[in-house]
Amino acid sequence: MADFYYSPRYEDDLYEYRHVHVTKEVAKMVPKSRLMSETEWRALGIQQSVGWIHYMIHSPERHVLLFRRPKPDATR
Repeated sequence: MADFYYSPRYEDDLYEYRHVHVTKEVAKMVPKSRLMSETEWRALGIQQSVGWIHYMIHSPERHVLLFRRPKPDATR
């Protein structure tokens, strides 16, 4: 199993966020021009509860994957 770093969760009014640092080897398998589905990021070995969405590509640090999920009590 890969050695990933999972950040503490942080939030705003609508979402809960976290970022995951993957190894350089795993980062090579991350698509460069699109976001990953849950099936894809789970296949890389990332383990999180259901509901997290890969929502942004941070080009300067491709080994840092950005995730968010709606807060249950968020009003839209």
